[in-house]
Amino acid sequence: MSDTDDGPVLFRRTVVGLPRKRIRAFAERLEAEVAGGRRFECLLTNDRELRRLNRDFLARDYPTDVLSFPSPDRAEYLGEIAISVERAAEQARDFGHGVDQEIGILMLHGLLHLLGMDHVKDRGRMARTEARWRRKLDLPPALIERSRS
Repeated sequence: MSDTDDGPVLFRRTVVGLPRKRIRAFAERLEAEVAGGRRFECLLTNDRELRRLNRDFLARDYPTDVLSFPSPDRAEYLGEIAISVERAAEQARDFGHGVDQEIGILMLHGLLHLLGMDHVKDRGRMARTEARWRRKLDLPPALIERSRS
């Protein structure tokens, strides 16, 4: 998935008004602060591609907002995240914030999965970590918090 011109973010689908520089800067901040300098890559694409990835890798035949693919050896390279910009835009409208903020929420969530967290099995550890980072990064309510309400 690597695209050296985009740094950690690969923009597969163009969206008018999507602040690419701000999204790249946010991904670099996540690498530095949350990932402790370890690299990851993030593909920004559409529902169709997320559905294909979800089906091919997780045997789930439906689109989703974010998927994480951890690297087998996470010492330096954590893995890859895929985000549906279509779904991010819809969720941003639903929750009343910008699409770049929604992409930030999804990217943080995906990165925490790359770091080995699992909100289904960890008795709230990922939710607490996500909420703490969301506040530090000035992001709106996180995925786990929204799914509980």
